[in-house]
Amino acid sequence: MAEVKTFYITTPIYYPSNKLHVGNSYTTVAADAIARFKRLTGYRVWFLTGTDEHGQKIQRQAEAAGKAPRVFVDEIVAWIKELWDELDIEYDDFIRTTEDRHKDKVAQIFTAFHEQGDIYKGRYEGRYCTPCEAYWTERQLVDGNCPDCGREVELISEEAYFFRMSNYAQRLIDHIEANPDFIQPPSRKNEMINNFLKPGLEDLCVSRTSFDWGIPVPFDQDHVIYVWLDALSNYITALGYGEEGSIYETFWPADVQLIGKDILRFHTIYWPIFLMALNQPLPKTVFGHGWLMLQEGKMSKSKGNAIDPRVLADRYSSDALRYFLLREIPFGQDGIFSLENFINRINTDLANDLGNLVSRTLTMAERYFDGVLPEPTVDDGNTDQELRSLALETPSNVEVYTSQLKISDALAELWKLVKRSNKYIDENTPWDLAKDPANVGRLGTVIYNLIESIRFTAVILQPFMPRTPKSIFEQLGIEAESDMQGWASLKRWGMMKPGSVVSRGDDLFPRLNLQAEIREMQADKPVADDADQTEEHEGLISLDQFQQVDLRVAEVIAAEKIPKADKLLKVEVVIGDNDRRQVVAGIAEHYQPDELIGKHVLFVSNLKPVKLRGVLSQGMLLAATANDGRLALTTVDRDMPSGSRVS
Repeated sequence: MAEVKTFYITTPIYYPSNKLHVGNSYTTVAADAIARFKRLTGYRVWFLTGTDEHGQKIQRQAEAAGKAPRVFVDEIVAWIKELWDELDIEYDDFIRTTEDRHKDKVAQIFTAFHEQGDIYKGRYEGRYCTPCEAYWTERQLVDGNCPDCGREVELISEEAYFFRMSNYAQRLIDHIEANPDFIQPPSRKNEMINNFLKPGLEDLCVSRTSFDWGIPVPFDQDHVIYVWLDALSNYITALGYGEEGSIYETFWPADVQLIGKDILRFHTIYWPIFLMALNQPLPKTVFGHGWLMLQEGKMSKSKGNAIDPRVLADRYSSDALRYFLLREIPFGQDGIFSLENFINRINTDLANDLGNLVSRTLTMAERYFDGVLPEPTVDDGNTDQELRSLALETPSNVEVYTSQLKISDALAELWKLVKRSNKYIDENTPWDLAKDPANVGRLGTVIYNLIESIRFTAVILQPFMPRTPKSIFEQLGIEAESDMQGWASLKRWGMMKPGSVVSRGDDLFPRLNLQAEIREMQADKPVADDADQTEEHEGLISLDQFQQVDLRVAEVIAAEKIPKADKLLKVEVVIGDNDRRQVVAGIAEHYQPDELIGKHVLFVSNLKPVKLRGVLSQGMLLAATANDGRLALTTVDRDMPSGSRVS
């Protein structure tokens, strides 16, 4: 029996001085996606996150709030756990540094350092940044301020214990140079060596006496252990370090420790030196990713410009937020968050590409085969082979990029399959095949291949967007068939069973109107018209109101009557590349379905989807009505491509 591969991944433990913002969520969503992917591909995974709850900053903020420190952090930790639930973070352990299982081991570690001569008593006089809980020398300050956060530093003087960092500096340099994967991305390695290690590593102050919210030094109760020695130890205390029969031996060293680049120094200098002093192996990779920033600069709780991830998840879905965070930002680089970028990702990738692929395919399966999956019998030897080959290559390509922590590239690779599937529809024009009964075999093959491609997509998508694949599996009728949802099912094409029933559900991601979303998100309440202006110009609308209507040229590609609805037609239109919509139009008394095919009509593209007679309608065809009841669709008098804006 083959040995099960293990994988241990950690996030930084978050400082519960305030609620987290969407930039904090980025790290944990990325770690969760990697952990889920490893589980999907057969690894035994341990995924750790948690909170770093000690330190002077917490004590001061608790005092300012009139609360005991533990009460203060308990409230914020509860909120953080709710956030992780909402974003579908599937961690294996959540460590709090106020837990006894952690505090007891940290005290043991500190004592061991002292007994072996790595820690000695002295006096610290120098600069300290309380918000960062970081010591700085004069040469490291920038304009006299903290080089990390830019705030003023305090001059402190107190009795303290010191760790002999200098004893391990050369050994750490040797390790970094011998292990190119230890600090990632590579640019971060040079920063640590050139800015901190080679100039000379000073001994580190590892205790404080000016406050008491921390873990007491076991043999000197007037001191509390420095918050970074306390916090960094969580990665091994959570595994049961020092306990016989714990999972520590199974999972340590960590495979990947994900952190923001602002705390790289602590994780690639302090942390490995502490481990060396314990004679423990170092993590395989510490990855310092970039920041998720706003266009005006870094996002910060203290600046008051932080974006609440729960608001975004509640309004747009957790999967949409996860997808944006993972796809928009090349991992390791800084990224920009804007509502415009977010909405455009939803509309382009999720609504137009993925959502349309699923809705179009299942609509055609229901229309042409009553939802019964046909057997593929007529291969064209060209587009079919291209689609199959790409589908079979995609899992390994995605796995390579994910293993390299290139999550954005992994999703881009998956979207090649999504886009190729949409192109496959355009190449094979199922609506034309359906016009001739002699083409039923070819039509059935096209529909089968599309549904199998969608299954491939959904299986691979599971780690990145956990909820959407479940909805797709339900529509494909395989929600109870785990063997059809696992990684092993992607080794061969054709797992979907002919004769099974598929059924289109609600749209996965309805398109959003960007300007309307920006107004609603920015406003504390709906914008009201000026009362005097309303009275003076009764019945008129402003230019701003008119510009809210997104009018487009749309080409009709399919139409059919709706049973038991004499006045209604179900019409399918295309608006630009791959944006296909279904609308219910009250024109059945004026047009036969066949005469609509190929017409270029004016279309309202930003109406909220509704259901009419149980049929989803995603927009509106514009028509003129005469007093005598005649009706004519509005068209353009020149050849204009579908998707052209009407203004």
